[in-house]
Amino acid sequence: MYKVVLVRLRAARKDAGMVTSEYAMGIVAAVAFAVVLYKVVTSGAVSAELQGIVKQALDARM
Repeated sequence: MYKVVLVRLRAARKDAGMVTSEYAMGIVAAVAFAVVLYKVVTSGAVSAELQGIVKQALDARM
């Protein structure tokens, strides 16, 4: 009995990677985050602020 448990524990330690379904869920989460980030950046208020920052940086004297 002890040997069976020990063999299973050693086999479990070797499996450190993700399976295909975990990769798929990770990709779905990354795409969802990218969509939310895109929507925030392209919204009116944020877009205006970003344009103001870029304009101020380009108008700066050196």
